[in-house]
Amino acid sequence: MKYLVTVIIAFFIFGCSQKKVERESFSSEALSGQVVDLNGNKITFAEILDKNKGNLTVIEVWASWCSDCVKAMPLIKELQADDPEVKYVFLSMDKNSEAWKKGIKQHNIQGAHYWAEEGMKGAFAKSLDVNWIPRYIIVDRDGKIALYNAIETDFDKIKETLKNIK
Repeated sequence: MKYLVTVIIAFFIFGCSQKKVERESFSSEALSGQVVDLNGNKITFAEILDKNKGNLTVIEVWASWCSDCVKAMPLIKELQADDPEVKYVFLSMDKNSEAWKKGIKQHNIQGAHYWAEEGMKGAFAKSLDVNWIPRYIIVDRDGKIALYNAIETDFDKIKETLKNIK
């Protein structure tokens, strides 16, 4: 019986864990992927990265329906307070723009906001290897990926990465 319990626990720990893909650069599919800004205009991910070039940038992939995303909001706000020079880009995977905009307002999220119309199952999310949210990506001042795949339990790693690339 102990063996069976051990096997089941090991399966859930190792078999069901989210696969963390790491990248040194964004794929061409990700760069050409389009999202919607708060004014309803489409913009490519490459254009978003260009707008932030020269700055340390934290990208959060989130959704208003995601309880882990909501629970992590105080940690993001803490990061923002600790270093106001870091730029924040929020990529929403909400099902519609109304929920996205309501979530921004409800949680008082400060930063640049974009919505991926196709959500987590869409081509853009797949091009960023989004299989779990919240998901964090850190881009350095040169536009290179410093941290590609962090989740809400990785805030120590996020803080350390930001500290090391300043």
